[in-house]
Amino acid sequence: MSQNPQKPQKNHPNIQGYKICHYKTATSTNDVAKELAKKSNEEKTIVLAEVQKDGKGRMGRQWISPKGGLWFSIILRPQMSPKEALKLTFITSSAVAKTIETMFCLKTAVKWPNDVLVNGRKICGILTETSTRENVIDFVIVGIGINANINLDSFPANLQDTVTSLKHELGYNIRQKTLMKNFLQNFEHRYKLLQRRRWTVLLQEWKGLATFLGKQVEVVSFDEVLVGEAWDVCDDGALILRLKDGVLKRVVAGDVELRT
Repeated sequence: MSQNPQKPQKNHPNIQGYKICHYKTATSTNDVAKELAKKSNEEKTIVLAEVQKDGKGRMGRQWISPKGGLWFSIILRPQMSPKEALKLTFITSSAVAKTIETMFCLKTAVKWPNDVLVNGRKICGILTETSTRENVIDFVIVGIGINANINLDSFPANLQDTVTSLKHELGYNIRQKTLMKNFLQNFEHRYKLLQRRRWTVLLQEWKGLATFLGKQVEVVSFDEVLVGEAWDVCDDGALILRLKDGVLKRVVAGDVELRT
């Protein structure tokens, strides 16, 4: 049974200054968070669901969200232009990667624009959605899905070779509340730096985790398939590809896969 967005099952005490609204089941934590943000002035509020019935990934894709994962969305109201909102995706993926590395000694990497990998497999995805009024940000929803205590056979067969979970990598269930607490500490640190205009430092940190840079990749961008070297990521978050003829191509949206 889906939960009424106005009536979460329970509220947790604030963690790192974030209010957490906990649902047993939600259609999508991003959707619930958007409705909450539209009807209130909520900020630094988290919508957390044990299961998402209609989890969402980028470009309208379904996000598989069985019980055991950490599925949540953060409501933010940053003082920045709408075109800067992508920066929140980058600092979030860095925060997730550093949290996993520090807590579990697992080697992590980030993949443009919104994935966190462990051993080359996706362990976390991020979906950032922005609401604007007259070209000013009203609110931003940062949706985060971490494959925590999930068996790989919970995923469709076509995904089992490309995804992983903390349980699969470690061989045991992790404490999700501790994971959430440590993530929020890492995220809040980076969010404050972003608000202090320290984006260059934050982007360099992200690039240090971006093991795909300098390698041959294939990028599907809208109806175009591009092959080349992942040359750099610009200050605005765009990916720069160096094509076979040496031309540098700017890509603002797409999916990246390493060429073998």
